[in-house]
Amino acid sequence: MEQDNQTWVHEFILLGLSNDWGTQVSLFVLFLLMYLVTVLGNFLIIVLIRLDSRLHTPMYFFLTNLSLVDASYATSIVPQLLAHFLATHKAIPFLSCAAQLFFSLGLGGIEFLLLAVMAYDRYVAVCDPLRYSVIMHTGLCTRLVITSWVSGSINSLVHTAITFQLPMCTNKYIDHISCEILAVVRLACVDISSNEIVIMVSSIVLLMTPFFLVLLSYIQIISTILKIQSTEGRRKAFHTCASHLTVVTLCYGTTIFTYIQPHSSPSVLQEKLISLFYAVLMPMLNPMIYSLRNKEVKGAWQKLLGKFSVFTSKLTS
Repeated sequence: MEQDNQTWVHEFILLGLSNDWGTQVSLFVLFLLMYLVTVLGNFLIIVLIRLDSRLHTPMYFFLTNLSLVDASYATSIVPQLLAHFLATHKAIPFLSCAAQLFFSLGLGGIEFLLLAVMAYDRYVAVCDPLRYSVIMHTGLCTRLVITSWVSGSINSLVHTAITFQLPMCTNKYIDHISCEILAVVRLACVDISSNEIVIMVSSIVLLMTPFFLVLLSYIQIISTILKIQSTEGRRKAFHTCASHLTVVTLCYGTTIFTYIQPHSSPSVLQEKLISLFYAVLMPMLNPMIYSLRNKEVKGAWQKLLGKFSVFTSKLTS
């Protein structure tokens, strides 16, 4: 019974970003606006792709899933963060903390796998365009997406189960903005070296493997682009990959820096800022990157806005 009392924690306290009330109110307004833009932007991307038949291609099928993941990832962290900005007791129940870790870790893993799938799609489009429709058929695209979702979810389930079996003793203060895996693992009152090894192995499998697949794809893509004789041809070929390459660079770089070596991880403040980058900034930026740098998406927006203008003019006439 004494052991149960010593190891069972009913809730955790998230220390968050600041204890100053004025700062917390300002951050609440800022992050609320960013979250609304994130959800609206990703929702509009999904709706746009569904409505425009010209976007019913493998690339935009993957982008639909990426937008769904981004909106869901932000939702797994930001609403709780907003609530805690205005709360005096910044507690999160044990089960809620476990659920948050499961969803955020799982969705993060799914995103990296989807980016690798999208890199393969761009590789086929640039390096083997004549067989693109044959290779990237509906069955393969569906299997690639399902594999990404299942793999990310299984990885997260294993990590969540292992992490919340650790004895926390009386440690319940998480010096973070959410139930992030490294922050929770550090609460354990036992040796956590084996957990750090599991995190590192998982990072290699679920992060570095897709990263090297992306890297290999872009090596082949760049090699193919350089062989194109005309400047216009090279520009068009690069343009098909520009949006995805921008997102890949932003996503993979920071995560590799954070997770691949837990023993030499950045400071607590850096970890909080990195988590904010992925939970708030990246999900908001992705729809903008794909909208502003992609001719097909911009054309679809113009077409949709044109139809909306005609519809509103008929109503007012």
